[in-house]
Amino acid sequence: MVFDYSIEKNENHAVVAISGNLIEKGQATPLLEKADELIAEGFIKWAIDMEKLIYMNSSGLNTLIQLLTKARVAGGEAVLCNMNKKINELILITKLNTLFKVAETKEEAFKLLDV
Repeated sequence: MVFDYSIEKNENHAVVAISGNLIEKGQATPLLEKADELIAEGFIKWAIDMEKLIYMNSSGLNTLIQLLTKARVAGGEAVLCNMNKKINELILITKLNTLFKVAETKEEAFKLLDV
């Protein structure tokens, strides 16, 4: 399945929903460019909704780290949410759960972003 994303802007944050397979280096370039646009618009707190993400490899992990870095450099935050079991295990194995805030649901992610 092809990688895709959508962005929904709320009052205080944006939901970045990613779906499909994130496995190639250049796949996420449009998403990273859109992240810069979000920052320019003042949206610096993001819930990264991974409910429809089927698979990712190290390129996908790199994309997540780039998103987190962009958000934090701008003074914001990114929270991962709605991960399937495989992706959650990947985040745990790579110890990225110590770098990212992780939530079960979008609602929990919003609470973490509003702290």
